[in-house]
Parts: sequence; C-alpha cells; structure tokens
Amino acid sequence: MRAEPQAAPYTPDPQILAIADWLGDPVAAADFPATKLRFRNRRWDKAVGLDGLSDAEWVRHFGRFEPLPGNLPQPLALRYHGHQFRVFNPEIGDGRGFLFAQLRDGEGRLLDLGTKGSGQTPHSRSGDGRLTLKGAVREILATEMLEALGAYTSKTFSVIETGEDLWRNDEPSPTRSAVMVRLSHGHIRIGTFQRLAVLEEHAALEQLVAYCLEQYPGNLPPADAPGRDEPAVILLNQVVERLADLAASYVTAGFVHGVLNTDNMNISGESFDYGPWRWLPQWEMGFTAAYFDHSGLYAFGRQVEALSWNCAQLAVALRPLAESQPLVAALERFGPLYQQNLVRRFLWRLGVAPLSPERDLQLVATAEAGMRETAASPDLFFFTHQGGRAAQGELADALQGFQPLERNDSYWSGNHPEALLIDEVEAICSPIDSHDDWSTLETKIAAIRRMGNAMGDPLPPPGKSQSADRAIGGISHAPVSLCSTAL
Repeated sequence: MRAEPQAAPYTPDPQILAIADWLGDPVAAADFPATKLRFRNRRWDKAVGLDGLSDAEWVRHFGRFEPLPGNLPQPLALRYHGHQFRVFNPEIGDGRGFLFAQLRDGEGRLLDLGTKGSGQTPHSRSGDGRLTLKGAVREILATEMLEALGAYTSKTFSVIETGEDLWRNDEPSPTRSAVMVRLSHGHIRIGTFQRLAVLEEHAALEQLVAYCLEQYPGNLPPADAPGRDEPAVILLNQVVERLADLAASYVTAGFVHGVLNTDNMNISGESFDYGPWRWLPQWEMGFTAAYFDHSGLYAFGRQVEALSWNCAQLAVALRPLAESQPLVAALERFGPLYQQNLVRRFLWRLGVAPLSPERDLQLVATAEAGMRETAASPDLFFFTHQGGRAAQGELADALQGFQPLERNDSYWSGNHPEALLIDEVEAICSPIDSHDDWSTLETKIAAIRRMGNAMGDPLPPPGKSQSADRAIGGISHAPVSLCSTAL
C-alpha cells in the first residue's frame, strides 16, 4: 500500500521572510466576483494541519486570501529569470501567482502554499493574471496521476471557481475562471539563481544557497568529489541528484511535461506547473505535449536532456561562488544517476524486485525495446505484464528469475489499467463545462488514488546516497536507450 500523509498540527514557519526583500514583491490577490469551492485535497490538508478548516474558512483563506495565523502577512510574488525554450528571458517572475504561506509537516519539512490564477503582479506584463477552470482541472488530474505513479510532484491543494469570463486563444472563449493553490516543497527555481547571477547580486546569491541547503537538505557529494565542502557545490550536487530522479520518473510514467524551462525547475526536484502536459498513447520518443513546441525541444525522448541542460544553467549561475571543476564534476553525475533511478523506477512499475545490476538493466532494455517496436501503450504494457505475468518471447526470457512484488490489490485483476490520455481529459472536462457535473472528475480521482494504493510506494534507492561512483552497483555499462542518447 502507498503510505498515506500523516496528520500533523498546523505549524506556520514563514522562513522566506528572511530573504523576502530581494526575492519577491508584496502583492494583493484579485478581488474575485465569486468564490465557489470546487476541490479540496482531503488527502493532504491534514498533513499540514488545515483539515479542521470549515469550507467557509477554506474559501476565506484560499479564495479571498485572508492570511493564515502566524504566517506571511501579505502574499509574495517571487522574482526570477529563466531560459524559455533555450532563450534567456529576464522579464518574467510570478505573473499570475504568489507565495501565500509556509508551514511545516509532521516530518519537519518546510512546505509552501503557492497560487496560480490569483491576479496580476508586477511581473504579469500583458497577462491578466488569471487561470481557466479547465486549466485548474487539468492540474488536479496531472498531480493526482503523477503522485499515483510515484513521481515527486506538487499537490493540487485547492481549486475555487471565481466567477469571471476569460478569453484565451487556445480554447473556446469566454471560459470559466478559477484560482488554484498548490502544496509544494518550495518554490525556489533555477531561474531564481539565474536572476541573481545576471544582476551580479552575489551576496544575495550566497544567501539563497544557504537558505536552500538549510530548508531543503539533501545528500553530501561523494567522498572523492572536488569541492565537496563548498555550499554552492553541495547544492548543485543535490539538484543534479533530484532532477536526474525526476527525469527517470517522467520516463517511467510515460509523461510529457511540455514546458521544462529553467523557471519551471524547482531546486527541490519536485515537478510542478502543469500546462500542456500529455501521457503517451504509445511509446514514441518524438511525442510532444505543447502545440507551440514546434522543434520538439521538450518531446518525451528529450526530457532527460532538458533537465540535464537546466542543471548546467544552474551551474553557470553558481559560478560566482565556486570554481568550474567541482561544478562540472557535479554535472557529470547526471547521466549515471538518471540511469540508476530509471532502472529502479522501471522495475517498480513493472512490479518486480531487483535481481542483479546486469539483469536489471537487461530487463529494462528488453521491455523498452518491446514497447518501442510494438508502439505499445506504456500504461497497458506495465499493467499487462505486472509482476512478470503474460510475458512472451524475449521479455519472458529477460524476466526469468525475477520475483514479483507483493501486490494483491484487486486492481490488478481488472480488465484495464488507469490511464489519462487526452480524450479522457476532454471527456472529464466536458460535463463540468456544459452542465456543472463534477462527478466524472470525482470518480476519476478516486480511481487514480486506488491505482496509487495498489502500486504502493516506489522502491527506495540503494543506500543513503546515490553516488555516481557506484552507478548500478559499481559496474560499467552502456546507456539504456530510454532517452539516454540525448545525454
């Protein structure tokens, strides 16, 4: 079974105030004409001690943005730059969202409540600062599905319809509006560091590194890593570890984020901000999610390259604080770490326990080749062959000796897997739009969570750190074909 979030008392801790003067701008939420609660995450509200709020109180805090007790006195729109489709843009920042609150969970982790669609800020440029209701529903679906498939993702915490008509070029207009709140492990982005580096605000850059190391702790670099005691080098190593695992989780889930710009990269390694996402209908490296991604820069098979490239941009931003050699050494860990995590996550989704480094790698390569050659749906492939069942030919040979994970949920005896292809997304949104019927969405969320419970939590990485010097048990090997040619 998947581990459920544990109830915790409400523990406000607005640590961001220590660096707020140069990190963001105080803003006010839009005064919406209506606030109708549409979604409240009853799975996660208890984890941060907000399950005791009545629906009316919930709307006051997450629709009208009345400050939570002991928390930020005013929302903060964060400042950052970023590479958008590899073109550097200094004119961005939180244009339709802000940081609303910070609080601790029962494990002591600092978590953020941030918004999307909460109104204009100094960074909105020509945008209206709003979010369509359909966009909010799509974010609910993306976060629920990724969470069920073991990816490290933000959680859609709240959706409140706001009663405005919005005009958009990429969907029928006017369309309904909403404000969304996400729960996440921080909103510090690679683009946050890029801004400080470009402006040569080196003292603030050093402060930001210290803040991230304190609030989002991780592994130390390998014992033989150059500069392993330098804060900027430690942080880059941690981000490389996290984003290598995130890349592996996308591939194993068959997920295409669509917009992997550096301003969309959280240094905690947590996936967030879901716009034109898609799940693969078949195993296709060139499959893209965004209609505006004309070159396929963020296609399914190039996401690993994109996250590795983004790590390199963080290294460039950290250059005022560290020498090149230890930063380059940290970047060189990305490929081996990605492959370790890919194998670990792939076997978990297939439902078999690791056997040996060589055999594990062979199984992943055989399965991936089979999906690629047959253009199989990843969801159907993993479901059909769960625990090694129904395997034939080369796949059956590769599975010899692997032990199935203990998964006894009746979900596995069903006729089909849970999936989230675009046609179903549209079918879920249609009754909401036409006659305000939310039952299809509610049914889908319940089904996705049931799948997550049947899957359980991903297999943990070996040991306490994921050092590149013991890539898959210390053996040397050729890259798996899963996107690795881009590295």
